[in-house]
Amino acid sequence: MSGSGIADAPSGTTYLRVVRGQPTAAELAALVAVLAARFAALSTVDRRPLSAWADPARRVRAPLRPGPGAWRRSALP
Repeated sequence: MSGSGIADAPSGTTYLRVVRGQPTAAELAALVAVLAARFAALSTVDRRPLSAWADPARRVRAPLRPGPGAWRRSALP
């Protein structure tokens, strides 16, 4: 059987270890569910870089100053 995931892992592999305390099976299941949901959310995030036109930092700039050459400064981010 090919693919990825926990089902393909060797039987002796440890992915999660309890360091202190004795959690119940329900508590461990809740923890695993939260970690799996967080991992799934991170893997679906689109990581393409923004273009200069869509960059939110473009909206936070110094105000334009009138005067000679102002038309040149108006196009600079």
